[in-house]
Amino acid sequence: MNKSVVFGALTVAGLAASAAAAGTMDDVKARGTLNCGVTTGLVGFAAPDANGEWNGFDVSVCRAVAAAVLGDASAVTFVPTTGKTRFTALASGEIDLLARNTTWTFSRDVDLKFTFVGVNYYDGQGFMVPKELGVSSAKDLDGATVCIQTGTTTELNLADFFRTNNISYEPVPIETNAEAQQQYLAGACDVYTTDASGLAATRASFEDPAGHALLPEIISKEPLGPLVRHGDNEWGDVVRWTLNAVITAEELGVTSANVAEIASSTDNPEIKRLLGSEGTLGEMLGLDAEWAKRAIMAGGNYGEIFAKNIGEETPIGLARGLNAQWTEGGLLYSPPFR
Repeated sequence: MNKSVVFGALTVAGLAASAAAAGTMDDVKARGTLNCGVTTGLVGFAAPDANGEWNGFDVSVCRAVAAAVLGDASAVTFVPTTGKTRFTALASGEIDLLARNTTWTFSRDVDLKFTFVGVNYYDGQGFMVPKELGVSSAKDLDGATVCIQTGTTTELNLADFFRTNNISYEPVPIETNAEAQQQYLAGACDVYTTDASGLAATRASFEDPAGHALLPEIISKEPLGPLVRHGDNEWGDVVRWTLNAVITAEELGVTSANVAEIASSTDNPEIKRLLGSEGTLGEMLGLDAEWAKRAIMAGGNYGEIFAKNIGEETPIGLARGLNAQWTEGGLLYSPPFR
């Protein structure tokens, strides 16, 4: 057994327990800003623009929570994290929330002492290769060099896939998506593997996206979502129900454009509870009545967030697929607001 791995897990778990005991929502309110862990840069999901302003699908989770808790979607300090540093940053209390295309797994939930508050993107691991390589299936990659981010489920899935198919590979370990992109384009590896959404986002940033193919195999389940520390259930509830609020808003037809008008005109009891014109849901969370209304106004409902950042009309070009609402044949399903 690798003692350093065990020690690392125990250290992260211990840090998480002590940091959670402090009461994260009180800390956030006292500080006046949300410290949100994001990726070091993945266009469409989390990346700074030319002015240093962070935007993206995962960034929208941070902004929605800040709007709900602090009344200001811009009251966020974004903390870039790698696959290796993200969990220590959360466990130590350096960040209040991790919204960084992170897969919900048994060991991360149980052993590392984190709470995944939901899934904001249902994904799976894929492979990208230069078309000139002439490869049409991942099963044809015997002997390939593969760029892979360390400290990720991707690393473990890759080993499982190649072993199961009795083929070999040579890993090229990298720390960040930017490094992976650089190495891949320089020819240091034949293949880049990560979540399929990440591959689409990375390819969209290439000078010649059409020169690269995403292979058909999806080799894993990767339910990606925001997470908090174990032991602070009140804070976990706030983040969980903020995510549920933007998902439910789409289901009920509430958008950033109509939220103010519909709050005062609707006869739908669930919309009234969601937007705070009826009931005491905000009070139950330790927030005011309009917390969810502000979260929706911050970046829109789930569908608006998806379309703006990673949807089919963006360079990334992702279809809703599994991330469609349950009413449209997808997996997106929020518990009821009642």
